[in-house]
Amino acid sequence: MVERYRTIYKGAAAEITEKKSRFIATLQYVENEEEALAFIEKMKKQYWNATHNCWAYVLGQRQETVRCSDDGEPQGTAGKPMLDVLTGSGICYGAAVVTRYFGGTLLGTGGLVRAYGKAVQEGLKECVTVERQYGALMKIQTDYNGLGKIQYLLGQQKIPLLDAQYEENVKMKILLPVSRFREVETAITESTNGKAQIEKQEEMYFALLDGRILTGSDMVQKD
Repeated sequence: MVERYRTIYKGAAAEITEKKSRFIATLQYVENEEEALAFIEKMKKQYWNATHNCWAYVLGQRQETVRCSDDGEPQGTAGKPMLDVLTGSGICYGAAVVTRYFGGTLLGTGGLVRAYGKAVQEGLKECVTVERQYGALMKIQTDYNGLGKIQYLLGQQKIPLLDAQYEENVKMKILLPVSRFREVETAITESTNGKAQIEKQEEMYFALLDGRILTGSDMVQKD
């Protein structure tokens, strides 16, 4: 299991113009090849009258699966530079389609490589990306004497609070990287003199965005 990887939270589109040719890059999160191919077909239908709809996608937490297509452009001038931008950015589970409307002036192989790569770069700038981390859900139960100590520790460690219930005792849930579980467990135990009850409930991927904790389907914003 990969501890962390970067992916697209919210897809976007961007357009550039090179010698009167329009290049429209559209990017989206895709979970698997079926979703990637469906996205590509959707873009082809949307831009049915375009000269080319070139594409590339990256799948897997280690970018294990990569595919690309020049869609009629000279070999190696479109799909490969698009793919290079995706893999070079560290994006996993992402697809890009660059739609070209020919402007009447040939760009040459070098010009095409630069244009397709630049279009994806601009598209990525418009996307919202997140780092997914493999985490452990920790449940903590403490009395009110230990609450302040735990809150201080979590603040120091920059660990966000997922949930808290203030009843006779305080029940808290936090998400933190799996690799830090024992470290934080020990720190909480020591700060509360062993009075806090700590339990690992499950392991899952999560992401942080603008102070919010995202899990499950919330880690992708659908259109």
